[in-house]
Amino acid sequence: MLKRQLSANIAAMMKITPLIKGIIAGIVMIGLGILLQNTGRANSSGAQNLFYALYAGAIAWTLLGYSRSANYSPSFGAIFGQGFRCFIIITLITVIFAGVNASLHPEEKAIALRSYAEGLKKEGNRNDEEIKKIIDKADKQYVTGQVYTAAFGTLIIGAAFTAAGAGLLLMKKK
Repeated sequence: MLKRQLSANIAAMMKITPLIKGIIAGIVMIGLGILLQNTGRANSSGAQNLFYALYAGAIAWTLLGYSRSANYSPSFGAIFGQGFRCFIIITLITVIFAGVNASLHPEEKAIALRSYAEGLKKEGNRNDEEIKKIIDKADKQYVTGQVYTAAFGTLIIGAAFTAAGAGLLLMKKK
């Protein structure tokens, strides 16, 4: 009896909130991103799929944990709110990483700008001066663009995963 109560007390003290789950997932995703970047595999489709799987897994972990809790409310808004608490932290961590990473790796910016310039030249409807102006503007906005892309990409994907998870939980409970 005492052992069971002690176990329940420890479990209650170690409750992992959606915020903590988001922090854990965000750190794992960033760690994996750094590892893949150092091995030259960060831009592969397999890496993208792995990130999506981790992201969806963190949200599923949060939603399933909530559905099994005493506080569970079988409404879309309540379920989505729990997922939101997780994915907004992952988004924040991802955005911070994107900004820092873009600032610390000017070689990636140079490659991206070179590729952009080549694409503009292939289009053939701009002269060299116009292309230079476009590239200069892109150069100044590179970090902002990386942060913007990370923010909106992770927000949209997180909202989609959370909405789908909330919908599945509501269908399951019926």
